[in-house]
Amino acid sequence: MGIEEESKDIHINGTTISAGQNKLVHITIARLPTGTLIDIPVHVFNSKKEGPTVLVQAGLHGDEINGVETLRRMLQDGQFKIKKGAVIVVPILNVFGFIHFSRDVPDGKDVNRSFPGSRNGSLASRIAYHYTNEILPQIDFGIDLHTGGGFKHNFPQVRYTQEDEKSKDLAEMFNAPFYFPSRLIAGSFRKTAFKMNKPILVYEGGESMRFDEKSIEVSVQGIKNILIGMEMISGKTPENKSVHFDATRWVRASKAGMFIPEVENESSVLKGQVLGMITDTYAKKPKKIKAPFDGHVFCINHQAVVNQGDALFHLGRNIGN
Repeated sequence: MGIEEESKDIHINGTTISAGQNKLVHITIARLPTGTLIDIPVHVFNSKKEGPTVLVQAGLHGDEINGVETLRRMLQDGQFKIKKGAVIVVPILNVFGFIHFSRDVPDGKDVNRSFPGSRNGSLASRIAYHYTNEILPQIDFGIDLHTGGGFKHNFPQVRYTQEDEKSKDLAEMFNAPFYFPSRLIAGSFRKTAFKMNKPILVYEGGESMRFDEKSIEVSVQGIKNILIGMEMISGKTPENKSVHFDATRWVRASKAGMFIPEVENESSVLKGQVLGMITDTYAKKPKKIKAPFDGHVFCINHQAVVNQGDALFHLGRNIGN
């Protein structure tokens, strides 16, 4: 029997986490006007045995709290007792946004449009710079937890990079209800990681500033599914299989008014089926919203009053079926 190789050392902000060690370290970012130091807490679980290094993160947008709660539960329940490799857990990446109940940092910039960042740039750019240089070079792949935007509820889903077959494999392994390819956005964490040959899987579930138990449960299980698949922890994965979308489309409001959805998230729909209605306050000019094709609803806008052009339903379909 050959000698097993030890897990590699992990270096974060001047701290070394050697094989067999677990540590909480901090990446120093900046100070508030009051002088209060803001840093990013990073939990590192480094096993003794060689294996992949996985990043699991949440709170890239500060108001997307389901992922924060996912990782809090997993940390509290000791679910990162790994047999090989290492897991880097970042429960809140955008600490500024989190304490201000905001998607962005106080200067109004989106951290997820600021990568790879700059040491002397804006606050968002500095966060991206430190993260790009401290974390990304050390990982083999990552799981990035998100939610829908304001009032938009995403049914649990994962998105992968079309040009990266490994990220598709991870999406299948995660086994959320739905998965599909998503384009790379300039300045995003995922695009910067892609350029560094680091596959990133993006999970979406729920909506901002609201806990959604279904979304949290799916994300906990999905992370465990990947760790089990990589033989980093023991366990069995559920037998249910994700639905794959080849194409997705937003159905938008053709007029302004009060929006009444008539289907539930996750629903299967048929072409021409009524999804909801937009009406004026006098009930004189109702407008039915119909499905443009057979597929599934995987996001619904919960905004009661909408403007013309607002996104109302996100639909997906598998062209091959």
